[in-house]
Amino acid sequence: MKSTPTTTTYATAFEEDVAKGLTSFPKYLLSKYIYDEKGDKLFQQIMNMPEYYLTNCELGILQRHTAAIADSFNSKKGFDLIELGAGDGKKTKVLLKHLVGKNYDFNYLPVDISQHVLDELEEALKTEIPGVKIKTQQGTYFKTLEKLADYNSRKKVIMVLGSNIGNLLHEKAIDFLKNICEAMSEEDMLFMGFDQKKDPQKILDAYNDPHGITEAFNKNLLVRMNNELEADFNTHEFKHWETYNPETGTAASYLVSKKEQQVKIDKLNLDIHFDAWETIHTEISQKYDDNIVQWLAEEAGLAVTGEFSDSENCYKNYIFRRKGF
Repeated sequence: MKSTPTTTTYATAFEEDVAKGLTSFPKYLLSKYIYDEKGDKLFQQIMNMPEYYLTNCELGILQRHTAAIADSFNSKKGFDLIELGAGDGKKTKVLLKHLVGKNYDFNYLPVDISQHVLDELEEALKTEIPGVKIKTQQGTYFKTLEKLADYNSRKKVIMVLGSNIGNLLHEKAIDFLKNICEAMSEEDMLFMGFDQKKDPQKILDAYNDPHGITEAFNKNLLVRMNNELEADFNTHEFKHWETYNPETGTAASYLVSKKEQQVKIDKLNLDIHFDAWETIHTEISQKYDDNIVQWLAEEAGLAVTGEFSDSENCYKNYIFRRKGF
């Protein structure tokens, strides 16, 4: 039998969330904790896989519509480009090069949960696009959104690439969009990527690659608990499993225990019991169509005012503004 935490006081949010997730039924872990230094590198490998179509689709949109997108960003007083979940900036650099080359008046404020990723991005931009005025901000989306309203002297362009909103179920996605909406003024805009519904096999292939990179990425949660929480997970005793429901548009990732086993997490004073084939839910990736995006926007007080698509409508970047403006 599993034990329960002996105290409700935890040194970090990671400790608290792990204790809560692994003593729940069904078990779960929050995907944001995959992204330590190793997880960041694995995700960059995932983005470069041929099966992971999202990167090339969105990159193609930014390359094909660079001037039109930049024009939608612009304002007489200039603008602040605030990117949530900036990552390595591979796609964003397409826009930044154009904006700098055309002498747009803007500041770039990349936000990411990983300070390591932000440091690498800042160093890369100093070499590749030295004209970019950059101010990095480490933190979660929700903490950052509390500060967004402080940027009110000129237009804010809030950018979320990579269909990162897909990591949230619709209810949470609406809350996220509402928080953005509340931080937006009349001139501000949100530029956000949404992966579209498509052939279910194409989606499954993107999250269950034959190279084992996505498996290693999800299992990095177990590795991180071993390293930071003195756990004794045997990663070989867990199977990575991906599902996709074409009705709801939800792709879900699981780690499945191959046998009945007991795992100790010494730092949390926990013994976690797993039945054979019991799951840990680790991640979702939601897929969308125009109707769903329109509904999410309306529920959050936003209006869709523009969109850009790849040639096969696999992926779209939408422009949103506050309703009523």
